[in-house]
Amino acid sequence: MNQAHMELLVSEDWRNLLNDHVLPFAFGPASPADLGSDVIEIGPGPGLTTDLLHDTFAKLTAIELDPQLAAELSVRLAGTNIEVVEADATAMPFQSGRFTGAMMFTMFHHVPTVELQDRLLSEVLRVLEPGGLLVASDSVASDNLAALHTDDVYNPVDPETLSARLCSIGFVDIDVESNGFGWRCHAHRPPAAKEQPTSS
Repeated sequence: MNQAHMELLVSEDWRNLLNDHVLPFAFGPASPADLGSDVIEIGPGPGLTTDLLHDTFAKLTAIELDPQLAAELSVRLAGTNIEVVEADATAMPFQSGRFTGAMMFTMFHHVPTVELQDRLLSEVLRVLEPGGLLVASDSVASDNLAALHTDDVYNPVDPETLSARLCSIGFVDIDVESNGFGWRCHAHRPPAAKEQPTSS
């Protein structure tokens, strides 16, 4: 991230915006409790969303690609219920079905290509337990945000395409909502198939 962007993401104004607007919109009719007790957050960056939400969960794993951000977050949150893992979310080092829920906020536009975005979503699907919920949100494309990302990755998602992309990856019960500022989606890994009774 460029310096201006990083300064925004650690500011009190950004924390307040997350708490008062971004997170309430992202969860909508759902709540953090719907994600269950063992949750993964993808791309926490400096960790303001992590700070605001971690008390909701028994265990929270934050996966962060940037080595410096991951190291700083790990030190700051040492001794809490949060495990910080430095890794690429398009190839997560977790077993399939590990997490009860997944969340990602205002980070998806930092994934540089549509192919990598879809690979990340596929990995989220893989590490969710059957029936597990993904809650995600991000901004919609704008000239102001593009300017903020000078010399940085900026690959915003068209929310009109998101349901079809999630469906093709394998998510079900997909709900996408957008406004002039951002989009949110809720999607589930399909529940486990019921075993068919064997004939005697």
